[in-house]
Amino acid sequence: MSNTSKENILKRIQQALKKPVPVPFSASVGDASTLYQPSSQELEIEFAENFTKLQGRFSYCANETELVEQLQTLATQRKWTKIFCCEEALKNMLAGKGLQNINSTDLATCEASITYCEQLVARTGSMLLSSGQASGRTVSVYAPIHICIAYTDQLVYDVADSLNSLLDKYRLNLPSLITLASGPSRTADIEKTLVVGVHGPKEVFCFLLDRQ
Repeated sequence: MSNTSKENILKRIQQALKKPVPVPFSASVGDASTLYQPSSQELEIEFAENFTKLQGRFSYCANETELVEQLQTLATQRKWTKIFCCEEALKNMLAGKGLQNINSTDLATCEASITYCEQLVARTGSMLLSSGQASGRTVSVYAPIHICIAYTDQLVYDVADSLNSLLDKYRLNLPSLITLASGPSRTADIEKTLVVGVHGPKEVFCFLLDRQ
């Protein structure tokens, strides 16, 4: 780049900075109603609709027994022999209900991983995950298939609601990683063609159930 071109660019930047555009951050944070309208339907339905639009696979279970029955059927159909789960409470519940082929030692070669989540965000169809969970940073993105187990009392409407919930839960010890997962990993960087499963799971399942 020539010195003249560089000087022209810098001059235009300086001129723009002399007339700053006001950013209404305070209004947008304090009153989100101007950005979108509140949900007119139940959060379970809102989440399911938006999650499936993003190629997520959603299933509702009445209780943990039904959850395990659906998981076992899925594992049998897919011929999974290695299901990874390192969250002790979740692993013990699933194993206690009869789900087979669960281990917590071999994430690298597993066919699917199972985790809990922090929250479900209905408006965006997203699962809020964090490094504060027992599964840590890698389980939800490393396995080729991620299965998330969530309860109806974890549903919130918007991202702001979920972040406020995390603040209440962790206070000054917020997890170092907080992420939103909205369906399987995807990118359109290559010739604007959508490719699924490039930097994360190729399939994402969410099983939602009532807490007993």
